[in-house]
Formats: sequence, structure tokens, C-alpha cells
Amino acid sequence: MANERMNLMNMAKLSIKGLIESALNLGRTLDSDYAPLQQFFVVMEHCLKHGLKAKKTFLGQNKSFWGPLELVEKLVPEAAEITASVKDLPGLKTPVGRGRAWLRLALMQKKLSEYMKALINKKELLSEFYEPNALMMEEEGAIIAGLLVGLNVIDANFCMKGEDLDSQVGVIDFSMYLKDGNSSKGSEGDGQITAILDQKNYVEELNRHLNATVNNLQAKVDALEKSNTKLTEELAVANNRIITLQEEMERVKEESSYILESNRKGPKQDRTAEGQALSEARKHLKEETQLRLDVEKELEIQISMRQEMELAMKMLEKDVCEKQDALVSLRQQLDDLRALKHELAFKLQSSDLGVKQKSELNSRLEEKTNQMAATIKQLEQRLCRAERGRRSAEADNRLFKQDFGDKINSLQLQVDQLTRQRHQLELELKLERERRLQNNRSIPGKGPQKPQPKMDGKHKIQEENVKPKEALDESHRLPSHPVDEQNQLLLSEKPQMCQLCREDGSRTKNVCKNCTGTFCNACSTNELPLPSSIKPERVCNPCHEHLMRQYSTSPS
Repeated sequence: MANERMNLMNMAKLSIKGLIESALNLGRTLDSDYAPLQQFFVVMEHCLKHGLKAKKTFLGQNKSFWGPLELVEKLVPEAAEITASVKDLPGLKTPVGRGRAWLRLALMQKKLSEYMKALINKKELLSEFYEPNALMMEEEGAIIAGLLVGLNVIDANFCMKGEDLDSQVGVIDFSMYLKDGNSSKGSEGDGQITAILDQKNYVEELNRHLNATVNNLQAKVDALEKSNTKLTEELAVANNRIITLQEEMERVKEESSYILESNRKGPKQDRTAEGQALSEARKHLKEETQLRLDVEKELEIQISMRQEMELAMKMLEKDVCEKQDALVSLRQQLDDLRALKHELAFKLQSSDLGVKQKSELNSRLEEKTNQMAATIKQLEQRLCRAERGRRSAEADNRLFKQDFGDKINSLQLQVDQLTRQRHQLELELKLERERRLQNNRSIPGKGPQKPQPKMDGKHKIQEENVKPKEALDESHRLPSHPVDEQNQLLLSEKPQMCQLCREDGSRTKNVCKNCTGTFCNACSTNELPLPSSIKPERVCNPCHEHLMRQYSTSPS
């Protein structure tokens, strides 16, 4: 009973919620053909029938929820109008039809929730109609009455005259509430599965009750058939007895007429004896007539009982047909539920596979993150080591600048002085050349002579240029790496072949301003500003790489 109450309460919630949502979306007055409204009345009928006490009649036990609904008239005076309207409807013959009409009129009046609350609050009156553990006697009835308040926003209009409310089959159509609208919502998936399982349990329980009812009805039909056969046999016996009694009456009448004629002809003494026999015959006739009347009355009773039995048989056959239709619809719904269950099981399996794939992907991502964390740690360690190396290089650079900065500046000053002296000597050499050319032109008899002073001036310039070159060599050797003795010999000798590619002197040679080595154009294509000069000077490729590394490590 507790499971049935819970299932009925859940179905009432679903039907009320679906009715309100669909009615608001529809946006018009509802009529009796609206499917969600019909299902709501079916669910309310099941809720009101739950736990009803059976009343014994001649045709068997009868359960009707019209009795409790009649009590509302005493509790709420406003309900007297719809109760009177229900009683005045001509097409209603059964209490079930009156109860269905009462529910429709109460919904049209928008007082259904108020009437149900007033009825549930009087449990002492409901105990006459319901069992103690019925839905209307427990908390579920009060919850359903509270849910009915939401139906006051619905406008409904029903035509009660032409509708056959007595013979409607009250079967819940679960397919309306089992539609998978947005099943992709993960948060509602478990709730839908539990609701579907509860509905499935309710359908199975209802199917079991219907099977039990069908079995009981079949047993009643068998008993009625046996009683009908007995009554037909008794009717045949009674007919035979009536025929015999009629024959005896005719025989008695003939005897009485014969006795009367003989009495008229015979003597008086014989008349007395014959009168006694006649009185006895009259008594016997009265007894026989009384017996005949009793038999006729019994026969009439048997005929009326037979008619009632035939009517009951017809009603039972109709009820059995309705129950069979209900069973067929319930089996179809059960098949739909099984198909939906298989579909949900398949979705559950697919979701499990998706969860496994996601877990594997998460494990792979965790492994990759761990590897990336390890590589990040290694890179951080390398960064720390590089930072320490950079700091040490900066410290060395500072020490180097402190140690050799003054020397470099003094050498730069000397180089500037020597370059100025060279420019002066070049100017003096030009002037000397011009003077000699003028002298040669003024003396026509003398032939061309070797310009001895000119050679002396060149030697003098070369001797003066050697000094700044030696100073530059010393300044270049200070920041550069030490070289071995063989390279010193190669630099002092200044060979006419490239020191890198070892080609002969057919190509143009350049002197590296850093190491003073001789290189071809391909091996000395770069220019860099050196510590000895601000302007960029041509350097060899090894010196260029070395100086670029040195400049990249130094901050300035």
C-alpha cells in the first residue's frame, strides 16, 4: 500500500505538472478532448479509488468514490451547486460517472483544491469509506491537494450532456510522461531513470491487481454459470410440477362436477357423505391452489433472478472486455517501458564507455602533465645554472673593465695621436711631391731620377704606422683568448694564403683587425666595432663568432 501511495503521488505530480505546462504553452481554454486533461482525471480517479472499502450488493462488491465526494457538500456549502448539477444530469446511471462529472465541474469552478483539502481534513468522516492506510487518509493525499492549487491558472470548459462518463476505461497512459525530451541533461538522467523504474513498478503492481481482479471475475462468472444451470433445472422441475398440478386440478374439477350431479340424483343420506367428500375435495383444492400460487410466485422470483443474473452476466462480460482492453493497453505500455529500459541501458553502456575513454584520456593527460612538470623543472634548473653563469660572466666583465679600462683608454689616446701625426706626415709628403714636381719642371736638362726623399718619406710613414699597429695588437690581445706559438709565427710572417681555407694569393686578402691574421674575402665578410675603435672594422669569421658570444654575455 505504501508503494502504491508513492507511485500514485508521483503520477499525480507528473500529470499536474504536464497539464500546467502544456496548457500554458497552448494558451487557450481546454475541453474534454485534451489528452493531458483526460489523463489527469484518470490519475485523480485512481487516487480517489485507492483504499476504498467495498460495499456488498446482490451483484457483488462495489467500490465507488462518489460517496466521499458527496460529503463535500456538507463541509463546503459552495459544493452543493455542483452536487445538485451532477444529480440532475440525465445521462449518468452509475456512481463512477457521477464522480467523474463532479471532478470536471469542480475543475471548471477552480475549487478542486479547496474541496479536496476540506475533505482530507475530515478524516473521521473519510474512515467510513476508506481503509486506514488509503491515500486519502495519509500524507500523500494532503500533498496532492496542495499540488492541485496550481490548476487554478487553467481555464476549462466541458460539455457534460453528450459525454458517456459511465463506460470510460480509466487506464493511465504512461507514454505521455515517459517521453525523452532533453535526456542529454546529465543532472536529470538519474532522476528520470528512478522515476521510470518507479512507474514500471507501479505498472507491474497494477497489472498484478488487474490479473487478480480478472481471475476473481472469472471465478464469479463460473459460479454464476453453475447457479444459472441449477436455476434452469429447478425451473424445468417447477414447470413440470405446474403441469401436473394443472392436470390434477382438471381431474378434481371433473370429480367435483360428477359428485354434484350424483348428489342431485341420489338420496339425502348419500348427500351427507358426498358433502363431506366434497368439503374434503374443496379443502384439497384450496391447498392445491395455494400451492400453485406459491409455485407461481417462486417461478416469478426465479424468472426475475434469472433476468438479474443475465443482466449481471452482461455487465460482467462488459467489465471483462474493459479489463482485457486495459490489460492490452498496459501490456503495450509495459513493452514501451521495456524498450525504453533497453534504450536507457544502451545509453548507460555508451556513457560508461565514454567515461572509461575520458578516464584513459585523463590518465594520459596526467602523464603528459607530469612529463611537462619534469621538463619544466629541468628547464628551471638549466635557467638557474645559466643565470649563475651570466652573473659570473658579468662579474668577470666588471673585473676585466676595472683592470684593463684605463689601459684601453690610454692606448686609444695614443692611437688618436698617431693617426693625427700620420695625417700631418701625409700632408707634408703631398707638399714635398708637389715641390719636387715643380722643381723637375723648372730644370729641363735633368732626366728623371729616383725619388729618394719620397722613399725616405714612405719609410718614415711606415715606421710611424708600425707603432700604432703594435699598440692595436696589444689592445686586441688583451680581450681575446690566448693563441699558441704557431699562430704567433703565422701572424708575424703574414703569409699570402688564407689561414682558414688555405688558398693561394690569387684572391684578395684582408687583415683581421682583431687577430691581425690574413684571410680571404669569403672568410672575413663581417664587420664589428672593436674596443680599439668606435667604427666597425673587418674581422674574420672565428673572431666574429667569439666577439658575438662575448658581447651577448656582457650586459653593456
